[in-house]
Amino acid sequence: MKRSFILAFVFAVAATAWVASGQLGESGAEPEAQKPPADLAALDKVPTVRVRSSTAQTHAIVDLLRGRTEANRKVEIKVETDGRLIELAVDDGTLVDAGDVIARLSAGDRPARLAEAKALLAQRKIEYEADQKLSQKGFRAETQVAATEASLQAAEAAVKIAEVELAYTEIRAPFDGIVDERMMEIGDYVDRGDAIARLVELDPMLIVTQVNERDIQRLQLGNTGAARLMTGDQVTGHIRHISTVADEATRTFRVELEVDNPNGRIADGMTAEIALPLAETQAHIVSPAILTLSDGGLIGVKAVNEEGRVVFHAAKIVDTDKQGVWITGLPDDVTLITVGQEYVSPGEKVKTVQESEVEERLKDLAS
Repeated sequence: MKRSFILAFVFAVAATAWVASGQLGESGAEPEAQKPPADLAALDKVPTVRVRSSTAQTHAIVDLLRGRTEANRKVEIKVETDGRLIELAVDDGTLVDAGDVIARLSAGDRPARLAEAKALLAQRKIEYEADQKLSQKGFRAETQVAATEASLQAAEAAVKIAEVELAYTEIRAPFDGIVDERMMEIGDYVDRGDAIARLVELDPMLIVTQVNERDIQRLQLGNTGAARLMTGDQVTGHIRHISTVADEATRTFRVELEVDNPNGRIADGMTAEIALPLAETQAHIVSPAILTLSDGGLIGVKAVNEEGRVVFHAAKIVDTDKQGVWITGLPDDVTLITVGQEYVSPGEKVKTVQESEVEERLKDLAS
């Protein structure tokens, strides 16, 4: 009994000492640093975006098409009478002017028939003059005078026919051009309608393409166009012809671009890439990087209005080139967000920094 009391006393003292040691350790340790309260004002800070002022410009929308060169005129020169070919004044590749002699046929008896027709004409003139004098004196009936006049006119026609037949023995170039191919040789006998040479007019040169039915109404005669040939040469000209009848197979329309070719450097049948202006419109040139999508899936750009709030403008891409993309659907003057547009929403208040300011700072840092 006494021993149990002593053990209980010892345990009580030990427990008291253990509790006291814990309290002393806590009182000697440094208090834990408390976190500062959340800065709710920081959540209300206005985001900053980079902007650029843009003004709509007049821009010609261009349609890029494939086409080919085509000679302005290409004809087979054919004889209009028969005879033996006695002279060929040209070779393949010869340049000729309009009216130059290309070939001659044997005249045969044509000079003699012309002389005969002229002699008969002289006779008919004398007969007609005599009948007129007799008629004035009352010695010749009017019917006889009319018959004599008809004979005179027939003689005059016979002379003209003989002259034309003789002229046909000289075959001349109908226009300035180049002899592409000679089809006959000296000594060949030709009949009326036989081709003796092919003549090609290379200046001006045509560049021909096909335009679809959606764009054909946007082209205008006289508009300037450009073409790049497979040789690397670039040429400019004007739209000379727009077909009003569609090709039955492709439902496209033929369009001709006329370009100067004074030296004949552009050959017939070359492949070309053609740029035709479809229309002029007021558009903004922007970088593709600033384009974004609205919640409804519309493509457009974000801008800042006069109140300093973000607005979304749906845009239509009308053309692209090396400078960027041309878009319509925006006001004529607009402040575009160029950096940070993905982190702000329409209606949100923002601070703006002009691109020009950023560029100036970068220049200062670089120097």
